[in-house]
Amino acid sequence: MSKFGELIDVNIPILLDFYTDWNENSMAMHPVLREVAAAIGDKGKVIKIDVDKNNKLAEALRIKALPTLIIYKNGEMIWRQSGALDANTIIGIMEEYSV
Repeated sequence: MSKFGELIDVNIPILLDFYTDWNENSMAMHPVLREVAAAIGDKGKVIKIDVDKNNKLAEALRIKALPTLIIYKNGEMIWRQSGALDANTIIGIMEEYSV
């Protein structure tokens, strides 16, 4: 869990995508998140976390639905939503928190 703390304790927004390879909605988000990452550049980060490989973290964060998107900044959760979103919506949210 200390690695996770280091990962999220930065002053830019970090978008975590909790997914699995067997969930259709999770898989549909992959190209969307690539677009988000390209659009925000160095003003934020997009990190994908496979729930099957990171079960303890998913349990600790109470991930119930996939995909679940969470934004952290300076070590604090500042936004969270379960379900798919379009790239423009996510980009807007990331830009809002990158100030």
